[in-house]
Order: sequence, then structure tokens, then C-alpha cells
Amino acid sequence: MMKKLTVAAAVMSAFIATGCSNDSSEKQSSADSEKAQSAQSVDGANGTDTNDDVTASNPFFKEWSTPYGMPPFEQIKDEHFKPAFAKAIAEVRMEVDEIANNPDEPTFANTIEAMEYNGKLLNKVTNVFYNLTSANTNPTLQAISKEIGPQLSSLRDDVNLNENLFKRVSALYATKDELGLRPDQMRLLEDSYKSFVRGGAELNDEQKQKLRELNKKETQLSLQFAENVLAETNDWELVIDNKEDLAGLPQWFIDASAKTAEERGHEGKWVITTHRTSKDPFLVNSTKRDLREKVYYAYTHRGDNGNEYDNNKISAELATLRAEKANLMGYKSHADFVLEERTAKNPDNVYELLNQVWPVALEQAKSEAAAMQEVINQEGGDFTFAAHDWRHYAEKVRQERYSLNDEEVKPYFSLESTLQGVFYTANQLFGMNFKERFDLPKYHDDVRTFEVTDEKGELIGIYLTDHYVRDGKRGGAWMNSYRKQFVTEDGEFVKPIIVNVLNYPRPVGDEPTLLTFDQASTLFHEFGHAAHGLLSDGVYPSQTGTSVPRDFVEFPSQVMENWMLEPEVLAKFAKHYKTGEVIPQEMVDKIQAASQFNQGFATTEYMAATLLDLAWHTQEAGADIQDANAFEKAVLNDLGLIPEIAPRYRTTYFSHIFSGGYSAGYYSYIWSEIFAADAYQAFRENGIFDKETADKFVEFILSKGGTQDPLELYKKFRGKEADPKYLLKSRGLID
Repeated sequence: MMKKLTVAAAVMSAFIATGCSNDSSEKQSSADSEKAQSAQSVDGANGTDTNDDVTASNPFFKEWSTPYGMPPFEQIKDEHFKPAFAKAIAEVRMEVDEIANNPDEPTFANTIEAMEYNGKLLNKVTNVFYNLTSANTNPTLQAISKEIGPQLSSLRDDVNLNENLFKRVSALYATKDELGLRPDQMRLLEDSYKSFVRGGAELNDEQKQKLRELNKKETQLSLQFAENVLAETNDWELVIDNKEDLAGLPQWFIDASAKTAEERGHEGKWVITTHRTSKDPFLVNSTKRDLREKVYYAYTHRGDNGNEYDNNKISAELATLRAEKANLMGYKSHADFVLEERTAKNPDNVYELLNQVWPVALEQAKSEAAAMQEVINQEGGDFTFAAHDWRHYAEKVRQERYSLNDEEVKPYFSLESTLQGVFYTANQLFGMNFKERFDLPKYHDDVRTFEVTDEKGELIGIYLTDHYVRDGKRGGAWMNSYRKQFVTEDGEFVKPIIVNVLNYPRPVGDEPTLLTFDQASTLFHEFGHAAHGLLSDGVYPSQTGTSVPRDFVEFPSQVMENWMLEPEVLAKFAKHYKTGEVIPQEMVDKIQAASQFNQGFATTEYMAATLLDLAWHTQEAGADIQDANAFEKAVLNDLGLIPEIAPRYRTTYFSHIFSGGYSAGYYSYIWSEIFAADAYQAFRENGIFDKETADKFVEFILSKGGTQDPLELYKKFRGKEADPKYLLKSRGLID
């Protein structure tokens, strides 16, 4: 994922853009009409440490002589970021001032391309900083993020609201058909113009000031929301000191929980946390129903405990601010504003799809719940099936129906073998080769680095992996870039540096990390994003890699998951970690048969979060929501969500939409799945490794980024529009 997603990174793209690594091509352009200040004066104004020693040793102020121009992580210290940000922001202001006040007539080169290539230092700093705050943060970096976020928001507004710059862009836009531009250049010009308009360039002075205030407040609240979720996730623990309370748990999990307890100062005990790698196995396997309820409650009430980390007020205020800002920009709601730039275009189109899927999924979920209540009754259980029972009894039903359980499957999916399965698939499809390097810089000992080359041995890019859960890393799984692919002003093709970050359990003792089938599938999913970044072949950095609309960006990653289930692929890597035995065909058949099991629950859980997101962001200005819990409860009641299922993300820890760039966009996963399911049908029809199909997929999807309309690119790949029926079939919701 971004299965998400996210706070991911603040990225420089055509001017200043902050958001997720897999953010859409919705660029936020800006500049400053006032006289630019020097770096020194900005340092002073921002209270930044200007210590000469820190400045002289600051690696951001030097050319990096590291292999492939990778960040020199071992040299970068926390104290380097504030002065680097200060200088970078000052440089952007000066560069933009020069572009905006250029006495020459505006041209594509001296205006659009000039903006596209400005802010090199800010790119350099933000790419490192926001990757670290997602994957390896600490209190110092969090404090810097809170201080720098409003400054970047202000800078973005200064650019967006620069009248002289907008005049130059407007003049070019008015004569765009006479400029003889390439398709990617035409799209860049059109997107640049739109981003100014959507950034408030046509507002009056009073409205512009109001927009600045709203943007600054939104940035501050989003950062606080993310910090609160991280704190709640890291702080909660269930300490077990009675061996009887370990009933049902597999030995590997008991060992991992003992290691967690030792790390947290509970020697000789066991600790369960709300990290997915701890929470999920516990809910699946523990036979202690009261403890399952405690863990489930803690997970689903993060940010909702009335303490210093409570997110109820913040989430409601964020939704209100966004509605007010959308109204200021002339839109009915935040969702209307956001979706205008997505392939969905408007909320009605999204609801049209969701309304097809929701009732079918809900009915199937009800049927699944009834089946699990029947198991409880058969076992003599004198209780009513509840939400904290779902994963436990779903596993029982799955074992009964398919004679399949995770503990039988996991020995065939060690992390290392699964990674090799990903590499094998990438090689067969795209001709990619991976060579691990042990001499390249990395930001944490967990990170592994790979040199990626093509069939001719030429470098494609550098691929980093960061697989293990730790307290300084936010939850989930995502792809990001330390450097995007692009072509410099001098014509140099810059190779990408891509990272996949996940949260798998650490190995215990001599045993490797063993993955559930879903966890292994996530590895394939995230590499789909990585391939999108690595195989990019564009000119302008704001258009390359994953710079596509949010509701299209998950498509390459989702389609990649399909190869995980192919017997030919499984036979190559799914081998028992002790014996080397290839996964038996009988087990493969069971995995395939069970692949659509529990899809009523999975789809309903996801859809409930999606519809909750839309409910928050279709609110119109003036809908002052005071009680986020009451709002959420009313929405879910109206949907008819059964009490045995909670949304995948409740409001108070829904980081995707309140701090991760997916506001009014969580529907994107199922929307993208329409393309993914239809695209994989092409491989089913022609052969899963058919070279012609794979080459077209690279040519029209993976390499193009945001250089053209994604819907038109999809039709060039597939020869037609995507058919939603393959989505419903893939989820087992229709025959």
C-alpha cells in the first residue's frame, strides 16, 4: 500500500507539494510576490539555530559523494534539519521571485520548467526528513515537524497566491495551443494553471488571507492527529504474567511476546500491543475471550480515550476546516473539491460504485456472522458472537471448510523466500534483476539495499526495504521515494531511489520471520508501488513515478498481488524454511479455494471506513460537528452496519484521511481495484508472464506516471475501459 498509506512525505513537485509518497498529480504551486529574504534573515525569523559549526558540517549543504547519490544517513543528524529547512525555504522564495518578476515575456521554459526545477535543496531535505518521520522518528523530529509544517504551508500559500507568477502562467495557458508542446508538457502547463486556481489565485485579498489561516491550522491539526495515533499505538500494552492466559497462542507468537516484554521492562512476562503484528495473531489464536475483548477495545479506541492523545475534537475540527475551505474555493464540499482532480470526478460517481458493493458485501457479512454463531453454539458457548470474536471464529470456520490454517501455511512463506518470490515475478514480467549491496548508506540497521538493473545490466534504480516493526515507525505498509526519476535541465536521466516500509514481526532466535498469506501478499502489493517508481520514464519530477491521481495509484500495486496466487510463482519461492520442500499442490489448491473466504467481512469493514470518510468530507460549510463519536455512530447506524464489525479505521485513528492525504479518497482502493481486476484479466487471457502484455503494462501504466490522462492510458493498455464485473468476481461477491 500504501495499504498506506500514511503521513508519508512532503515532496517538492513543480513548486511545493506536501503529502503522501503515492500522492496524485494534484500539484500545489506557489510563489512569493514579496521581496525574497536572505537565508540568514529567515534563520533569525524562524528562530533556527545558525550555529556556524552545525552549518559548516550540514550534509544538506554539500554535494553527496555517496554511491548513486544516496543520502549520507550516517552523517545526517537531527540538528541539521532546521537550518537546512530554513535555507531551503529561503532559496525557494528567491528562485520564485526571480521567475515571477522576470522582465522577459513568459515562455514554457522560463516559467513552467523554471518552476518545475526550482527548490532543489528543499527537495533534498524533505525527501529525507519526511521519510524518517514516517519510518524512524523520535521526539526531536516530531517537534521539528510541528514547527516546519506551518512554514511549508505558508510557503505553499505564498507561491499559490503570487499574482505575478499566476499572470505568467495564465498568459501561457491562454495560448497553450500555439506553443507546440509535447503531450507531457501540455499536461504540465494545464496542471500548473489548475493548481494555481485551486490554490486560491483567483480569490480576493480577504479570501486569500482566510485561506492562509485555514491551511496553517489544517497542517497543525493533521500533525497533532498523527502524533496522537502513534503515541496511543506505542503506549498501550497488555502484560500477561500467567501462562494459562497464553492458551491457544502459537509458540512463535509466545516467544515474540516474551521478547517484546523484555524490551519493555517486563522480564519473564509476555506483552501484547496494538501493533497489527501483535494484535492480529492474538485475536485470531487466543482462546481467552476476555483478553481478546481487551485487545480489540484498545485497538479500536486509539485516540478515543479522553486523554491528552484524544482525537475526537481534532478530527471534527479538521472536517469543519476542510468544508469551510472548499466553500471558500467555490465548492459544495471538500469531497467535491478533491474529487474534481481524481478519475472519479465527483462524489456521486463514487457513491454509485459503493452502493453497488455495500449491500452485497453486508449481506454476505451477515451470513458469515451467522455461521460463526453456529460454531459457538455447537461448542456450547453461552454467549452472543461479538466484534472481538470475528477473527478467532473466522479462522475456525476457515479451517473447517478448507482444512487450512495460518500455522500450516506460514513455514512456506519466510520473509526472505517471499522477497525472492517478488524478485522472481518482477524479473519474469519486467526483466528486473536485484543485487543486494552491503556498502550503501541506510537510515537503520533493519534496512536492506538492492541495486536494480535491467536485462542489459544497466541500472534502473536503488531499492530499499525496511520490514520490521519498531516504536519509531508508524503502522501499516507503504512505498516512498528518497529520489524520484526525472530528467535534469541538462538532459541527465536521474535514477530513482525507492523504499518499501512494512511492519512485520522480528525474527526470534534462529527462526526466520514467517508470514501469513495476507502478509506475504502485502509484500507483493507494496512492490507494485515500488515498480511504479522504479520503472518510471518521464521528464518532469512532478509527473514521474506514482504521480497519478489518488484513485489510480493503488492499481499497479493491487494487480501485483495476483501473481502471489499463481501455482507457477508459488512453486518458485514458497518452500518450507526447514526442509526446503516446495509447498504441496494440495495446500496451493486450499489457498486458492480459501482466497475469497471472509470477503463479506473484509469488504464490509473496508467499505464502512470508506463511507465514513465520505460522510465526514461531504459535509458543507456551517455543519459545525462537535461530537465526532456521535457523528460516526449516526453514520454507521444509517448504513446498517452490524455491531459485529467496526470500520477498518474508526474516526479517531483514521490517519489515512486526517493526516495521510486520503481525505475523501479512501474509496481509492476499491476504485483502483476495478482497474487491477480488469488488467489481470488480460494476463489470464494471454499468459501470466506474456511478454507483450507485460511490455504494454510498462509502456502505458508503469512508465508514464502523470504525463497523460490515466483513463486514456488505461484504454491504450487494455484496448477498452475497465469492466467492474471482474472486481466483484475477484472478491467473490458475484458468481
